[in-house]
Amino acid sequence: MFTLAIIGRPNVGKSTLFNRLAGKKLAIVNDTPGITRDWREAEGSLFGNQLRIIDTAGLEESFDDSIEGRMRRQTEAALAEADAALFLIDGRAGIMPLDEHFARWLRKQKIPVVLGINKCENEKAAQAAIGESYALGLGEPVILSAEHGIGMDLLHDALKEFFPDERKQGGEEKGEENILPDLDAIEGDENYDFAADAPEEPEENPIKIAIAGRPNVGKSTLLNALLGSERVMTGPEAGITRDAIAVRWEYKDRPFRLVDTAGLRKKAKVVDEIERMSTEDTLRAIRLAQVVILVVDAAVMLEKQDLTIAQHVMEEGRALVIAVNKWDVVEDAKEALQKLRDRLDMSLAQARGVPVVTLSALTGKNVTKIMDAALRAYETWNKRVPTGKMNRWLGMMESRNPAPMVNGRPNRLKYITQVKSRPPTFALWVSQAGDMDDSYKRYLINGLRDDFDLPGVPVRLLVRASRNPYG
Repeated sequence: MFTLAIIGRPNVGKSTLFNRLAGKKLAIVNDTPGITRDWREAEGSLFGNQLRIIDTAGLEESFDDSIEGRMRRQTEAALAEADAALFLIDGRAGIMPLDEHFARWLRKQKIPVVLGINKCENEKAAQAAIGESYALGLGEPVILSAEHGIGMDLLHDALKEFFPDERKQGGEEKGEENILPDLDAIEGDENYDFAADAPEEPEENPIKIAIAGRPNVGKSTLLNALLGSERVMTGPEAGITRDAIAVRWEYKDRPFRLVDTAGLRKKAKVVDEIERMSTEDTLRAIRLAQVVILVVDAAVMLEKQDLTIAQHVMEEGRALVIAVNKWDVVEDAKEALQKLRDRLDMSLAQARGVPVVTLSALTGKNVTKIMDAALRAYETWNKRVPTGKMNRWLGMMESRNPAPMVNGRPNRLKYITQVKSRPPTFALWVSQAGDMDDSYKRYLINGLRDDFDLPGVPVRLLVRASRNPYG
């Protein structure tokens, strides 16, 4: 697929154009310069031509280890991935010295370059910039307004010579389906098989994994350690990552889509507009994930914000794996691990049995073990249990501990079946559903988790009143 890198100095509208070509809001857009720091990619289309687009950080004249210098290296790495570059300048501001500097640099690169002048809603106001742009030596400019969708036909004409002959149809990124079968139709049917109703996911679809956690716990370092390259920016500064950066990767011959996310702080501390947008992007990445790797700092094991994030992951119905990073600095490993387990059992009962992997993303120790744990969690998240086996289990659970009586009458457990997976969801028919005690529901959910080997994933139980045959 043809790959286009959008480059230019800060605040010329690269992310706005990226979102326009992607057909959805993926990159964070704000008037503040330097929002984008890591390069991110997505599939998009331009008048029926499918293309891979790369949004990059603003080019800065910096070659040291500052944030600007690391952003520049990220942009250079993105350019190496591209078949062509779209060099974007600001039509309102005109040609700046930084534009001239990077135009000279681009002319030396072995890659086709198209010049685009953005923010040209009023072409008359941009005439000066259009006239000056020829001096950059990049040919005739394409007049655009990414915000208003103006000039997309001109951009297509400038790029069409690079498009491959074969056009592939792309699709929108979607969350997990949450469609239940007709519960009344399957009541009492021990031959009901959820697998027959559930849509099968093609094996070539990547497993979606989001790497989440508080700021500065090592999420980006973990992603780089898994990939074996400096794909995303890292550093001692908190809050370096702003966009959720998705990367396709293979592990043990299986495709993955790893998403590095911005750190999540307490809501009360999020007052900056950019951080608020980064938080929304992270929550969206968790919602679209199948497995979430929650990275925690071994030095401050599972503080309140870690538990809040874990609870949110479970409420979204995602499988959870906990990665305890910076384990190489822990003095008493046995005591620290026991403390972690006690904290999980006490504060995160709904995720009982969640996999925990200790690692050091900086040294690379045990980083592959987190992927093995994520694979197991994914399989558990997709697990289905036969209906006949479940109803024999239900009889055993009722004989061991009957449901509390309602108005002096027993509340009989009639029938249970699994109605969906991802996460495992069960429907239970009882005599009087509205009066089912919450503690008894927890008794049944814990039994489902223990007896059918469902650790670390949310288990949902839908309780319904059984139909009255004489009604």
